Amino acid sequence: MPQPLSTRAPAKINLSLHVLGRRADGYHALESLVAFAGVSDDLQLTPDPRLSLQVSGPTAASAGHDGDNLVMKAARLLAERVEGLKVGTFHLTKRLPVAAGIGGGSSDAAAALRLLAQLNDLPLSHPALRDAARLTGADVLVCLEPRARMMRGIGEELGPALQMPPLFAVLVNPRVPVETPAVFRALGLQPGQQLQGLGHPSAEATSRNDLLQVLEATRNDLQPPALKVQPIIEEGLDLVSCTEACRLVRMSGSGATVFGLYDDASSAAKAARFVLDHRPQWWVEATELH
Repeated sequence: MPQPLSTRAPAKINLSLHVLGRRADGYHALESLVAFAGVSDDLQLTPDPRLSLQVSGPTAASAGHDGDNLVMKAARLLAERVEGLKVGTFHLTKRLPVAAGIGGGSSDAAAALRLLAQLNDLPLSHPALRDAARLTGADVLVCLEPRARMMRGIGEELGPALQMPPLFAVLVNPRVPVETPAVFRALGLQPGQQLQGLGHPSAEATSRNDLLQVLEATRNDLQPPALKVQPIIEEGLDLVSCTEACRLVRMSGSGATVFGLYDDASSAAKAARFVLDHRPQWWVEATELH
């Protein structure tokens, strides 16, 4: 029996998210410093003539199956572009919350493309692979090679991988899904409308202190509209801001996940315990971002 291939699908964290405006085609132009967490879903691929998907894990019930799961969408898009593509059975172990602003589905789809690339001896730079990633979803391309980098446009413009000093973080989600389109609607930009705001500072930083100073000069423009869509996000922000030694508190993506940044792993772990003491039913993880 063929041995399964496996990979992690790490949570994607938008350390910053600037909305520059809304394009004439209706899409929003963004710039975002993206990092990836130590917490993840896991994906296996067992070679088989038939493409299929099995999902298990704590958040499997919300992950969707076959038709609406991005793993299958990405695999099918790649199969349409590579004649004779070898496929198989995917087994997704779903741990990350869904519709949470941390790119769980996008990272799962990117993981599927990485495994299919490995099975078929395709480089990650292969045009069909990158085309399938773009067509699967706006965040899939940045998750294909999960390294800290700047992301611009609607996700198709990627900067080089950054040698970012590690950041210690707590991730907090109230287990309430937030649909991204609803947040953009609440932002209220019309096609062609631009937002005024300071440009994104250079993300190059050699020390954690320098990086935190850079991040303090940035923002998440989706945070205010997300608070209107799902007010419980403010409770998460307030709880994290009350943790000891927290350097920065912000929402990731379109929410509802918020994060706090700390100088060391023990402070992040202590913060996670603090939040869980107050909201034991929430999803809370201390992790490292890179």
